[in-house]
Amino acid sequence: MGSLVLASGSATRREMLERAGLAVTVDPPDVDEAAIKQDCRARGLAAGEAAIKLAIAKAAQVAPRHPGDIVLGADQMLDCGGEWFDKPADRAAAARQIGRLSGRTHTLFSAVAVVRGDAVIWRRLESAELSVRALSAEFIESYLDRVGDAVLGSVGGYQVEGLGIQLFDAIRGEHSTILGMPLIPLLSFLRDEGVIAG
Repeated sequence: MGSLVLASGSATRREMLERAGLAVTVDPPDVDEAAIKQDCRARGLAAGEAAIKLAIAKAAQVAPRHPGDIVLGADQMLDCGGEWFDKPADRAAAARQIGRLSGRTHTLFSAVAVVRGDAVIWRRLESAELSVRALSAEFIESYLDRVGDAVLGSVGGYQVEGLGIQLFDAIRGEHSTILGMPLIPLLSFLRDEGVIAG
């Protein structure tokens, strides 16, 4: 059946798989995410469709290095009122992102794609809705002081598994989707494929 390869440099995604009992080899891809997003925007695609295309591109780029193995690619997109958010480049960008999300509900789209050889054998897109409470400028600055550089690791400038949970007054969606990979449907697929025991 081959090994399970995670085409991602995300420590969170690796930990999700390992905590679920899966042994994975990590092989981060080298894809031009900005170019793929720009192309998706130019073609009028929605954020969720962009997430799927990014997940496939990552898995497909890594798969030739692992013939016969199952390669997982994943991506996450944040859409707020039609605006797509990327990981903030610095603290000032994080403050702007959190300020734009304040008092609004946004959608996180999490996609996973599975490639074996040169074929996409499975893909899945899930979404979650997160409502950020109205935040004062003072709170945002205090939050940024407390989380430090970790704020640069996630779109929107938050991680719900840490202090970022304090930004919200409502969250609707499966936890692993919010963390960046729809794990429950992925595990179901891997069981159906005989990769993990049923």
